[in-house]
Amino acid sequence: MNIALIAHDKKKQDIINFTVAYTPVLKDHSLFATGTTGMKIAEATGLEIHRFQSGPLGGDQQIGAMIADNKMDLVIFFKDPLTAQPHEPDIAALIRLCDVYQIPLASNMASAEIFIHALERGDLDWREIIRKRGEEEA
Repeated sequence: MNIALIAHDKKKQDIINFTVAYTPVLKDHSLFATGTTGMKIAEATGLEIHRFQSGPLGGDQQIGAMIADNKMDLVIFFKDPLTAQPHEPDIAALIRLCDVYQIPLASNMASAEIFIHALERGDLDWREIIRKRGEEEA
């Protein structure tokens, strides 16, 4: 599975803690992240992560492009709901793309844990079928 990992500044430690705890699950998947988040996760876990630009510099849009191309299966985006974000339209566009393309989106630790356990059980394997079907049609 292709998994995007994103976190606002005040949530970076949370996503690091999450990825450290679930490294045994995440290591079996292809991981993508926005700039600083990806760097910090890689340093803390040793996981291989494809890093895009930081969110405000287009990283959210790069992940959005993968979603639109049917190349992303799960987005874990720890948002900070209490701080205004200068690139809020990009964030809204990313969330909208997840909704349009039926990509599971976890926006906090609680929902991310539910998805990671679903991933372990194989509950998200339907994404691989959808992705392969899209590749055949292309």
